[in-house]
Amino acid sequence: MDWDDLRIFLAVARSESLSGAGRRLAMDASTVGRRIARLEHDIGATLFAKTPQGYRLTAEGGRLVAPAEAAEKAAKAANEATRQEAGISGVLRIGAPDGCANYLLPQVAHKLCEAHPGLEVQIVALPRVVNLSKREADMAIAVSPPDTGRLTVQRLTDYHLHLAAHRDYLQRHPDIRDLPDLRRHRMVGYIPDMIFDRELDYLSETGVQTAQITSNSVSVQMQAIRAAAGLGIVHDFAIPFAPDLQVILPDRIALKRSFWLLRHADDRGSRRMNLLAEALTHNLRAETARLEGLVRAGMTRDT
Repeated sequence: MDWDDLRIFLAVARSESLSGAGRRLAMDASTVGRRIARLEHDIGATLFAKTPQGYRLTAEGGRLVAPAEAAEKAAKAANEATRQEAGISGVLRIGAPDGCANYLLPQVAHKLCEAHPGLEVQIVALPRVVNLSKREADMAIAVSPPDTGRLTVQRLTDYHLHLAAHRDYLQRHPDIRDLPDLRRHRMVGYIPDMIFDRELDYLSETGVQTAQITSNSVSVQMQAIRAAAGLGIVHDFAIPFAPDLQVILPDRIALKRSFWLLRHADDRGSRRMNLLAEALTHNLRAETARLEGLVRAGMTRDT
């Protein structure tokens, strides 16, 4: 059985569509379909059932997943064995919540590519946890450690958040001297039923129950606050990108959260992935500390 056929089989199994597999493999969907048909013909079994929801594994297909993943692991090990020691090359796909993806990972990716010119870094920004079992990414950054799954979990860094608003908004609205004053102001936050992790339920910590402008995206919330639409909880590491924002009640509303690095358990023995995880951790911690340091310095000047 050809490894390349198994590689295509795994891509379809993980994406549950020919087009999704094609995007992963940089291959036309019709070509993916022909290769799956050829594989099914060679082994004499139907591997996928086409449903309205996509391509679902049959019982025969399900039995092929474990050996295909074993072949994938062996192929990765063989590729690593042939890489030159001087640097790390190939593709690294990192999945992350959009706040981290927008304000931290571009600088981190720059550092990684500077250190390893043959490396290509792909940043997948999603308002949910990336599914590593379906190989949506090589590594994922999450805001809380998962309870289940064959994953390696490592704390990356703590980060901080504060209530903030654009200076124009504050000039046009009543002063804010204490928490009860917030009830007279428009709030920006998450759509309540789209908060995918309890660690993102920031608004409850302000004493305000509802927000008038909401989104499932941190970046959209940030743009609304920058447009002087209202008050909202923002990441400290994002504030340097919006110099007209002003932190409000920093002594009363100061949140701390953590980022966690998630990796598939099968990658634990991979020297390449271990080196990349170490570099990602170092650079993310350094960039978070740099940006938060700028905010602390500004808060000190304002007091």
